[in-house]
Amino acid sequence: MNRALRLITRKAPITTRFPTTAVLSRYQSTDAGKSLVTESELAQQAPNYPTTWSNNQRPRDVAMSGPRFEQTDLAGQPRPMAAIELINEEPIRFVAGRKAVCDGGDGPLGHPKVYINLDKSNEPQPCEYCGIRFQKDPSAHH
Repeated sequence: MNRALRLITRKAPITTRFPTTAVLSRYQSTDAGKSLVTESELAQQAPNYPTTWSNNQRPRDVAMSGPRFEQTDLAGQPRPMAAIELINEEPIRFVAGRKAVCDGGDGPLGHPKVYINLDKSNEPQPCEYCGIRFQKDPSAHH
């Protein structure tokens, strides 16, 4: 019983795996605690994208409201870069058949396999998971 009590009262080890000084220095300045991030920048979805990019996505100021975020300083919350522009730079993949198959690549790190119908139009059709665009090759025959 004494051993069980020792295990319960053992202190957790202190780790330096995630340093907090680099995160705080981005959002705080030395000028009397003034924030480096303005209110308009906090309202943006991401540092490189000002608005939502999906119909079902809520704006950042609406999504981060309510009792859960009542005492949360939004300046200290992570704001990762939006990958939507990187996906737009990805070249269109031409397919010889009428349907394309996308699994996100990288085996288990991808997404569920999706079949994309390319008969709809002659425009590129995006994968609904990763956004990679596929198009029917105009030079290919059925």
